[in-house]
Amino acid sequence: MERENRFWRVVLLFLPLSVFAVFVVWPLFSSFWYSFTDWNGFDPNYAFVGLDNYARIWTDRLFFGAIINTALWMAAAILLPTLLGLALALLLDRQLRGARIFKTIFYLPICLSAIVVGQIWTWIYQPDWGLLNAIISFVAGEPFTHAWLARPGSALWSVIVAWSWQQTGLSMVIYLAGLTAIPSDLLEVCDIEGASPWQRIRRVVVPLLIPSTIVVIALSVINSLKGFDILYIMTGGGPFHSSDTLAMHMYNESFKKYLMGYGSAISVVLFLIALVIIGFYFRQLKRIDEIYG
Repeated sequence: MERENRFWRVVLLFLPLSVFAVFVVWPLFSSFWYSFTDWNGFDPNYAFVGLDNYARIWTDRLFFGAIINTALWMAAAILLPTLLGLALALLLDRQLRGARIFKTIFYLPICLSAIVVGQIWTWIYQPDWGLLNAIISFVAGEPFTHAWLARPGSALWSVIVAWSWQQTGLSMVIYLAGLTAIPSDLLEVCDIEGASPWQRIRRVVVPLLIPSTIVVIALSVINSLKGFDILYIMTGGGPFHSSDTLAMHMYNESFKKYLMGYGSAISVVLFLIALVIIGFYFRQLKRIDEIYG
C-alpha cells in the first residue's frame, strides 16, 4: 500500500514538475548560455563571444538609463500602493455609510489584467479627448492638451500612476484584514487616555500593522519586478527611452533589434539584481521577525 501511494505521488508530481522544468528552468539556463553568444534568435548557428555582451553593458548608455528608471519604478511601485492602501484602509475601517461599496470600488482594479489597465489609462491620458485633460481644462477654464505619454518628463510617472491605481486595492484589503486583528480594547484605552486620532494611528495602529506591511511590501516587490506588460502597452519604453526599464530594454534589444545574446545578458543582470533585492528583503524580514516574533 505504501509503495502504491508513493508511486501515485510521483506520477501526480511529474506533470507540474515537467511544466516547471520546460517553462522556467530550461529558459533560465538557456538565457545564461545565450548571454555568452552572438545570436539573432533565428539562425541555428551562433558564435560564442564569451563576456563580450557583459562588457558591452558597461558602455550602453541606454542600459544605465534603464537602471535609473527601474529604481524609480520599484520605489514608486512599493511606496505609493503601500501608503495609499493604508490610508484607504484607515478611512474605510470606520463604520462609514457605504463603506462596503467603496471597498468594492477600490478593489476592482486589481481584478483587471495589466493590459486592460494600461489601455484604460492610455485613453485617460489622450491629449485631445482624454478624461484627465478634460478635468484640468474644466478646472482651469481653458483648453489643456498635455501629451502625458508622449513627453519624456511625464511618461514614466504617468504609467506609475496607472500601476498604483491598480495595485492599491490589494494593499487596502491586506491592511483591512490587519486592522480587524487589532484588539478593540486597546483602541478604547487610547480614547480614554485622551490620545488624538493621529497619535492613536502613529503610536498604536501602525506598529501593530507591521506584519501586514511586510506582506504588502513583499507583494509590491514581486509585482513591480513583473511590471512589463503595462509599460509595453502604454509607452513601449518611449518616448526616447524615457520609460525604459531593464525588462523593457531587454525586450527591445532581444525582439526588436534581434540581439538575443545581448538581451540575454541584460536578463541575467536583471535576475541577479532581483536576487540581491529579495535576499536583502528576507534578511530584513528575519530581523523584524526576531523583534516582533
